[in-house]
Amino acid sequence: MSKHGDNAVAVVAVSGEVDVYSAPALRDGLTELLESGSSVVVDLSDVDFLDSTGLGALVAARTAAAERGASLPLVCTHRRILKLFTITGLDSVFRIHANVADALDELAGSAQEA
Repeated sequence: MSKHGDNAVAVVAVSGEVDVYSAPALRDGLTELLESGSSVVVDLSDVDFLDSTGLGALVAARTAAAERGASLPLVCTHRRILKLFTITGLDSVFRIHANVADALDELAGSAQEA
């Protein structure tokens, strides 16, 4: 976890495969972090595989974030994973960044505007 500005922002680094076996733990972990109302950056840079269950976990976490007035920006650099977001139309639902610093900068900018 890292702190940014006045609010603590969790940065969750996900690695390996996010599939039917691991997605529920990701969803539960993100939902738990979001319960405080703080935004969470999900770093998918080290994810090699993401299936529909993994996408569903991220969508559920994004919904939980929105209900609490928080944000759930993603960091993704793999073309194959980015293509999944594009094909499913989720690239218009999530803010996807090239690195964690950009995601944190956007959150800081949003906080200043509020």
